[in-house]
Amino acid sequence: MTEAVDWRDLSRRAALASHRLVGWIYWDPVGIERYAALGVPDGFGYYVATRGASLADGGDGAVTAAFGSIHPGFIAACLDACRVHTTFAAAAEARDAAVVEGLRTHVPEICDGLAALAPALWDAADSLPVAGRVLHASLRERPRPADPLLSAWLAVNCIREWRGDTHWAIQAAEGLDGDVAGVLDGAWRHYPDHWLPRSRGMDDAALAAALDRLEGRGLATDGRVDDAGLAYRQELEDRLDDLAAAAWRHLGAERTEAFLALVEPVGDRLVARIDETAGPRWMPAARDRQEVSA
Repeated sequence: MTEAVDWRDLSRRAALASHRLVGWIYWDPVGIERYAALGVPDGFGYYVATRGASLADGGDGAVTAAFGSIHPGFIAACLDACRVHTTFAAAAEARDAAVVEGLRTHVPEICDGLAALAPALWDAADSLPVAGRVLHASLRERPRPADPLLSAWLAVNCIREWRGDTHWAIQAAEGLDGDVAGVLDGAWRHYPDHWLPRSRGMDDAALAAALDRLEGRGLATDGRVDDAGLAYRQELEDRLDDLAAAAWRHLGAERTEAFLALVEPVGDRLVARIDETAGPRWMPAARDRQEVSA
């Protein structure tokens, strides 16, 4: 008898693997250098401009809405730096060139296997509903490259951003704004001293207001997210894992396991790249919750 597939667990594992496969590029020195070479001083705003490139021509508000908890002022400054000196399409192309170079340098053993999965990964990405998933939908509209390695990476990122869009849809449906969501997420991930929401631009006043709102919902006590808040945040994550399983169900258990067999063994190496280039707390979704440094 065939064993039942635990799709929630596969979805969770695939999300972590995807965040690790993608996340390192946003602090990659080669990517930042390529972006700076377009004329952007010091490559300022590389993360925001390249990740949000497919939406940025729609205005700062579109990227702010998609990113959810990053301060709107910071997003505007990053996008302005790009639009003054280059184009968002050129910014994305600079990042993509660094992706291929970085994968072949840092995890060469997975490149052929990942490239071979490109058509199936895009088929999974294209199977997902676009309603309410604007960043994901915009990424599906980008021209798909001939290089199968880059194509596979972009397909994984497209699936990853569908999960991100769905994450924010759940938060919005629950009446959680970006500040409250950031405080909850930081506590659930065991980040000390509210580092996570502060890293996204939250000041003391905004933090206090968010904690007040959480207390009003019975999710915080004496200025700290309490056990009820942590349990609630876990419930939201379980719901997200269940919904985000859609792409992996379409890919199928066998191919999903093949993807995991490629990426999971090199995941720590990719996180180490983030540690080296940004620091040991950045890209929270790429980290096991117990990994975070105090």
